[in-house]
Amino acid sequence: MGKEDLWQALLAQIQFHISAANFTTWFQNTSIVSRKGGRIVVGVPNNFSKEWLENKYNKIILKILHDIDQEIKDIKYSVSVLQPKPKEESVSTPASEQLDFQEFKIDKETNLNPRYIFDNFVIGPFNELPHAAASAIAKSPGQIYNPFFVYGGVGLGKTHLLQAIGNEIIKNSPGKRVKYIPSEKFTSEIVMSIKNHNIEDLKARYRSVDVLIIDDVQFLAGKEKTQIEFFHTFNSLYEQNKQIILSSDRSPKAIPALEERLKSRFGGGMIADISQPDIETRVAILKIKAQEKKVDFADDIYNYIAVNIQKNIRELEGALNKLIAYQNLNKQTPTMDGVKGLLKNIILDPVKITTPRKIIQSVATFYDLKECDLSTVSRKKEIVRPRQIAMYLLREELKSSYPFIGKKLGGKDHTTAIHACEKILKERDENENLNEEIRLICQRIYGE
Repeated sequence: MGKEDLWQALLAQIQFHISAANFTTWFQNTSIVSRKGGRIVVGVPNNFSKEWLENKYNKIILKILHDIDQEIKDIKYSVSVLQPKPKEESVSTPASEQLDFQEFKIDKETNLNPRYIFDNFVIGPFNELPHAAASAIAKSPGQIYNPFFVYGGVGLGKTHLLQAIGNEIIKNSPGKRVKYIPSEKFTSEIVMSIKNHNIEDLKARYRSVDVLIIDDVQFLAGKEKTQIEFFHTFNSLYEQNKQIILSSDRSPKAIPALEERLKSRFGGGMIADISQPDIETRVAILKIKAQEKKVDFADDIYNYIAVNIQKNIRELEGALNKLIAYQNLNKQTPTMDGVKGLLKNIILDPVKITTPRKIIQSVATFYDLKECDLSTVSRKKEIVRPRQIAMYLLREELKSSYPFIGKKLGGKDHTTAIHACEKILKERDENENLNEEIRLICQRIYGE
């Protein structure tokens, strides 16, 4: 396997392990520049990227490359100016025979990827509300739902939705200044500005935008100076009716070590959550992604991937990329047995299937209660606590919506379900006994 094919294979798999925002930020303009025996030298665009890859991603990069080629034992990173490919080479290689990482085709001014638009955002019951709110914001930025805070698990499409808003605003109002940035990069810019004594320039730059989009704000937790600067930037933009759009893997109240005044600001607009897509939506996503990449597979292959990868849209696309890479390198479509072999490292465990009733039944049995007890209006501690755990597990294991959870447990209001899930999630960080109880309940749920 050549250097370029090896790095393309690495990029196809690294997406399973990091967010789309970080993938774009840290792997853009990287390549293998040389290989001598078991040592790989990776070219990176600047010292900042070099330091980040060495300190944060080296272990996973080495593991993936070693899995692809067991001779690879060591990786070094070198700052190098990557030369553009000759036009003849790009013309001679058909688009269908290469993995086109469109995540790298970003606008240098806005940091937006033109690939992320509303037209290719697959809508299902799991994301109808955030999509509707995002569409409304794109039409009237700064006028409604400000700030807009969207949260959900890893790989469920938050980055796509955020960037789609930015791209739509630019399409409708080319004069609007839009800025998208992952929170980790935002933090790094603040640290560097303080170090270089030009923090005022950074403040001016961010406070002059019309739409500020910050991805994965949970990474602001514990970063005191960053939170202070962001708080003042937030207030400045908000007072000018500038649109602020944020994402996180959890609700504002559940982000630890985040200032209360920031949590309050985040909750002052619209908060919407993206839950897990159903199987029909997952199949639709795979087919749309395949169509974008100008390939096609049999329906049973799409169904196999969708059944076995349930909680992460990014992993769906990563699995598809792996099949495309195989097809391009071997000039043939993989059989079903071949698909199972190619994806065995992604689909490590048998699919765990459960139902709302099984969860409620298992919680009731564990705490020596009747199922109907969990649906009563009783506020006795011995009932309230198991009810909160049942709500948490419905959310955690099935990604059920809060209205659905409330309905399943006696018609409770969705705010009751939100409070219960956030309470249990927070306590799990501090209470080992609670973690053990939940582990034992899950054993009952899945018959382990």
